[in-house]
Amino acid sequence: MNSFIEARKAWIWPRKSDLQATLQLSYPIVIAQIGIVLMGVTDNLMVGAVGAEALAASGIANALFFLVAVIGIGVMSIVSPLVAAAKSREDTAQCARLLVQALWISLIVAFLSLLALFVLGWQFHWFQQKPEVSVLAVPYLYIIAASLFPMLIFLALKSFVDGLSYTQAAMYVTFVSFFLNILFNWVLIYGKWGLPALGLQGAGYATLLSRLIMALGLLVFILNSSKISTFLPTWDRKYLDWPTGLKILQLGLPAGLQYLFEVGAFAGASIMVGWLGTNQLAAHQIAISLASITYMVAAGFASAGAIMVGDAFGKQNKASIMHAGGSAFLLTVIFMSVSCVLFITLSKLLVGLYINPLEEPEVTHYATLLLVIAGFFQLSDGIQCTALGSLRGLEDVHVPTWVAFIAYWVVGLPVGYVLAFYLHLDIHGIWYGLSLGLTVSAILLSIRFVNLARDFRDAPASQADASNSPTISW
Repeated sequence: MNSFIEARKAWIWPRKSDLQATLQLSYPIVIAQIGIVLMGVTDNLMVGAVGAEALAASGIANALFFLVAVIGIGVMSIVSPLVAAAKSREDTAQCARLLVQALWISLIVAFLSLLALFVLGWQFHWFQQKPEVSVLAVPYLYIIAASLFPMLIFLALKSFVDGLSYTQAAMYVTFVSFFLNILFNWVLIYGKWGLPALGLQGAGYATLLSRLIMALGLLVFILNSSKISTFLPTWDRKYLDWPTGLKILQLGLPAGLQYLFEVGAFAGASIMVGWLGTNQLAAHQIAISLASITYMVAAGFASAGAIMVGDAFGKQNKASIMHAGGSAFLLTVIFMSVSCVLFITLSKLLVGLYINPLEEPEVTHYATLLLVIAGFFQLSDGIQCTALGSLRGLEDVHVPTWVAFIAYWVVGLPVGYVLAFYLHLDIHGIWYGLSLGLTVSAILLSIRFVNLARDFRDAPASQADASNSPTISW
């Protein structure tokens, strides 16, 4: 009983030092995440000036892109806690092996994902979008599909350096690329410096160039960093290690499925919104774009939690696991509560950043109400994201995959469909369903992490020192 009470205290009241460590580790990740999302936001802002059809086409094409790309994103997300665990055991060779295998896997997954996106573009009529949206969306989808290679290479490199706790590198590279993306958009969308105005396709080329610069920039940083050089491959050692690659896939593919079920639900929601009309789809894109900013902050806390939990897991230290997870959860709850208030009270102002209310009154009306709904699901969205990250640090991926499937595809999307098309709640019904799915996911995943962390058994000191492959006992 005493140990149970102590575990609860550790969970509810994380130590001040752990909160400070989580903030120090997570703030560069958060800034980098925001930079990545702001690229999408600025794309939407600049494309929005072209018209509602271009904005709607951008929304559906990006939804399909990330529906496919999330598999690779999920696979790469498992690399950082694995690197953190290897670093905690001072296994520099394993860190190098993880980097090499992650890069190979990123190329393979990018190629397969590219083929899938070309099939979706070829058969775009499956999604039953308005003709004026489809004619813009397909070429744009093909262009951003090519950015899969630099994007996944960047994520493989980012996960490696994040796992080593050198999180500032990706932050600097991302923000340089963010400002370049704005420049590329301005030149290519509107036709500056003698170039033709490419509209939405120009935004696609800007995204491709920006992601290429991100991958090259982070690679140059890693190769020239004296702090990271110890963990890099050397020519005199073998780093093509299939067991390590297999472990990345065994843990990463379920993580990719988790992302797929969540992003797939939102992509499915985008498709259903497209059935309702172009104005609803444009409003949906605005609200999703804003909600994605706060989600990425929570994702930054989740990544820090995964790294810190992974480090504690590598050391087989129960107390550190509890403190690391608790810190990530507490920071997420505080931030998302503030976001909730801002979304609800400033909804009209935030929507006005994307579109002129006088020119598009119907889009503004829908988007404002959606942002209020988004405000209410902020807490659920943040908690489920952080819980997934902490569980990933414990190498627990299979049960969370089933939770994601049930929450989004058994609960969220079907409920949204019924509310929208049978109870005639229009686009708001779809968002109510998504909110319910996020809440179910947050509750189940939080319970899962608390139970696993509470029941974790510390390894004996001699075993923890000697083992290069830690085991977990429940």
